[in-house]
Parts: sequence; structure tokens; C-alpha cells
Amino acid sequence: SSGINAEYGEMFDSRNMMVSCDPRHGRYLTCAAMFRGKCSTKDVDTTMLDIQSKNSAYFVEWIPSNVKTAVCNIPPPGYDLSGTFIGKQHGPMQELFKRNQRAVHQHF
Repeated sequence: SSGINAEYGEMFDSRNMMVSCDPRHGRYLTCAAMFRGKCSTKDVDTTMLDIQSKNSAYFVEWIPSNVKTAVCNIPPPGYDLSGTFIGKQHGPMQELFKRNQRAVHQHF
């Protein structure tokens, strides 16, 4: 369970996002968390519900069950546990587009 908590913490950390934006500036519409390794579905679901309730301001309330999880008991080579996170958010992408728009305007 502590490994799952650590993985979840890394998943939601802005330093691990593929786009340079702060996820705290928006709200998640949907997201999925997938784990590979020795972990129980119950631990994954319990941890996700805990994170969702503690951070309810970052999840839209009008989409029920907007978080999905999956578990594969076979870890990737060289690791005990790994996690993958995919999220659709409202807000932070605006930062990216505004930054790109400013950069284009500076060139032209």
C-alpha cells in the first residue's frame, strides 16, 4: 500500500507531466491510473478514493466515477511496481496555448 501511495504521489506531481503546466490551475474531467506489479485492486481503489476526496477541488463534481483504475500483477522488467497516469484536465492547457500564442506573436 505504501508503494501505491508513492506511485500516486508521483502520478499527480506536475514535474512528471508531459506538458509544462500546473495541474492545480484546473480540474480533472477524467483520469485513469494503471499499475503493474504486486498490488491489490482493493489497495489501489482505496488509495484513489482517498486522494480524490482529499483533492476534491481538483476533480469536477458533475462527472460521477470519473476516475478509473487497472491492475496487472506482472511487473515490468527491473521494477517491483510501476504506474501510468492519463488525465484530461480543464484549465492547464490554456496556459500552454497562451504561452505558444505569445511566442508566435513575438516572432511575427
